[in-house]
Amino acid sequence: MSSGTNASQPSSPRPSTSSKRTLAIRSVRQYLFDIVCWAIAMIFAGILRFDFSVNRLHPVGMAALIGLVALVQFISAMPLRLYQHRYHYGSFEEVTAVALAAVVNCLVVEVFAVLVGMGMWGLPRSLMFIALPIALVLMLGVRYITRKWIETKVRIKAQAASAPVIVYGAGYAGSEIVRQLSTDTLSPYRPVALLDDDPNKRHARIRDVNVEGTFAELAAVAKRTKAKVLIVAISYADAKLLRRVADAAKPLGLEVRVVPTIEKMLNGPAKAAINLRALSLDDLIGRQPVDTNLAAVGGYLTGKRVLITGAGGSIGIELCHQVHRFGPAELIMLDRDETNLQSAQYRVKGHGLLNTPDVVLADIRDAETIRAIFLDRRPEVVFHAAALKHLPMLQQYPAEAWKTNVVGTLNVLDAADAAGVTTFVNISTDKAADPTSVLGYSKLFAEKLTAYMARKTDQHYLSVRFGNVLGSRGSMSTLFALMIEDGGPIQLTHPEVTRYFMSIPEACQLVLQAGAIGKPGEALILDMGEPVLILDIAKRMIEMSGKTIEINVVGLREGEKLHEQLVSKFEAAEVTEHKKISHSRVEVLAPDELDFDAWMAQINGE
Repeated sequence: MSSGTNASQPSSPRPSTSSKRTLAIRSVRQYLFDIVCWAIAMIFAGILRFDFSVNRLHPVGMAALIGLVALVQFISAMPLRLYQHRYHYGSFEEVTAVALAAVVNCLVVEVFAVLVGMGMWGLPRSLMFIALPIALVLMLGVRYITRKWIETKVRIKAQAASAPVIVYGAGYAGSEIVRQLSTDTLSPYRPVALLDDDPNKRHARIRDVNVEGTFAELAAVAKRTKAKVLIVAISYADAKLLRRVADAAKPLGLEVRVVPTIEKMLNGPAKAAINLRALSLDDLIGRQPVDTNLAAVGGYLTGKRVLITGAGGSIGIELCHQVHRFGPAELIMLDRDETNLQSAQYRVKGHGLLNTPDVVLADIRDAETIRAIFLDRRPEVVFHAAALKHLPMLQQYPAEAWKTNVVGTLNVLDAADAAGVTTFVNISTDKAADPTSVLGYSKLFAEKLTAYMARKTDQHYLSVRFGNVLGSRGSMSTLFALMIEDGGPIQLTHPEVTRYFMSIPEACQLVLQAGAIGKPGEALILDMGEPVLILDIAKRMIEMSGKTIEINVVGLREGEKLHEQLVSKFEAAEVTEHKKISHSRVEVLAPDELDFDAWMAQINGE
């Protein structure tokens, strides 16, 4: 009898001799069951055809015909591998294969009967057509009953050791989760109820699990089912929804788990329990994945030589990873930190040997070296992510911001011009909009230099501006996590301070998209959604840690804004091709106009 295991998976271990013997016995048994079903169906069809006159049936002829059906059934099932464990037991695919084999069997035997003649066996020619639906009902019925028996055994066995869960979402993801959890004897979860906000699914039932209502009825359903876990089975659920779920689940004592994306469910591990994960900070303040125009992005990256500066930083590493997926002719990862380069190479190539030309150790402050590298490697597309970014540090050492963010950017732009780079994307920051800090002014000048080079070269040179990214090295969330790990307190600059946030993958997807749709000299401004109160993030991180941590307010630092903005009051940003990217023109700044003293005077308001 066929099992519920898909033996075609290449990752499955090689079956032992005993398991092979067991599978062979099941195959023979399933085949014999099907022949018995055919025999019962043919005898009953004959009785019906002869108006329940059993004496008119010719026993020898019936036995010969059953033997022929048994032979044809075996032959017709071979190309379908019906008895070779190709299908999950009782699945739609197996039902289709059973029906197809039965129809072929009926037609072949009927043709034989017409050619040879049923009369010699004392049987009517219509016998097979009458028997076909009866045989199908019997064969599929046996499979259905067996499957229900197996699933009932699995459920009973798993109930004692598994936690009852409520699944929020009765769509594809929810159905898949319920199916896997209901048939996995090792699963730590047991679905007891479904919730869905679609009124059309109010009385839906999936694998004996009912949709008990909408999310508003969570408390009542949790109390009635004694659930311990709430699984959010909504792929691409946004942060607003997940915050609502987390806030509702906490007073009920429900642990919250989320499913991966549909792609990961289809391509990841087979066990749903492996894919399920706890809520993360990204889930609670991050946002939905970007709808990337893959054709447009691939058009300027595929088959091209691409160079990324700052390749070892958080944004740089993710950019390298995403660019690599588009199949560039060459990906050149440049950074001044060898350890960071090793991380980038491992992410892209799966090793960190640092002995291949795809990693380049150089400092963008060194104009001569950068120019030589560009002339030697001849990149066609450049993503400039190298920069100093910590606002309070640069307030103390503004000359370092000037050397790296301003002069370093100019060095890369000059080298790109000399090498004939056709697309140059300068990664900027929201702090460049109406700047009040050294960091903001340095990045604004980098944008202006990029706009100047776009005018000079008449090539695709532009800047991309966005706010904070979650989980980057040295980011606020990373620092809060360290403070919590050390027992606190968390140092907060101001209880009302807000910032824009996005995940690193989302930011990089939008950077790639911006490179495809931006016009020369523009600053493309990424939609960061609604600003997030930093105090709320601190409180959620403390709550997720399970610790009691104090929050100390220390005051805003020099040059720091209470609320960031993405667009300057002097800019007019317009949304065009991509709903999450706005376009704004940037003033140009010629290199010969650069003056450190004048720049410092501007920062100091002189």
